[in-house]
Amino acid sequence: MSAIFESRLSDSPYIEILWRGRVEQDYAPLCPADRCWNLLFVEDDGKVRVSVEGATDQTVLKQQRAGLEFLVIKFRLGVFMPHLPAGSLLNADALLPDASSTSFWLNGAAWQFPDFDNAEAFVARLVREEVLMVDPVVQATLVEQPALSLELSSRTVRRRFVRSTGLTHGMIYQIERAQRAAALLQNGTPILDVVDQAGYADQPHLTRSLRRFYGQTPAQMMRESRTGV
Repeated sequence: MSAIFESRLSDSPYIEILWRGRVEQDYAPLCPADRCWNLLFVEDDGKVRVSVEGATDQTVLKQQRAGLEFLVIKFRLGVFMPHLPAGSLLNADALLPDASSTSFWLNGAAWQFPDFDNAEAFVARLVREEVLMVDPVVQATLVEQPALSLELSSRTVRRRFVRSTGLTHGMIYQIERAQRAAALLQNGTPILDVVDQAGYADQPHLTRSLRRFYGQTPAQMMRESRTGV
């Protein structure tokens, strides 16, 4: 096994999921597209490196070295940092400077490193200090409650999506549809049934989507689901 992972859901309205783990041996995973951005804390030989990782609209190859330990706080759609808009971090990341051996600089203040168990309290403090904010138009649109955005132009709504998520509403839909298709394939659903259930026009459309967002074809995913790779 290349890495050991542990995750948990959160009752925080700002957090999508929390991850922590340790890299057991060098490996280079091809990570699928991800509509959410996150804070990443990586410990290497006793030193912690903090970065903001933006959303991705394509696969990303990451190099992982044995011995690294990490914590990931993945944020819900619509949660963003006003001083560091997600739109500037699409398919990219920003390294945050050290403040001390146990803290880092963020928006002009030093913050203690959180851990897997107190991440909610850490995020709640970010919200109280207005380092993190929520765009109500984005969240209302995502749950199909468009009343908040009825008086806004489509251009304004698009701009607010890009500012808070790094992605357009349409791209978020495409990524989520690819995630549904991948889950169906991994559960053994036949490819033509996946085309229908995930809402693709035809099999070539599904194939193009999964190549972009997962770096694999539907047939490759089916083979992996059978072999348990």
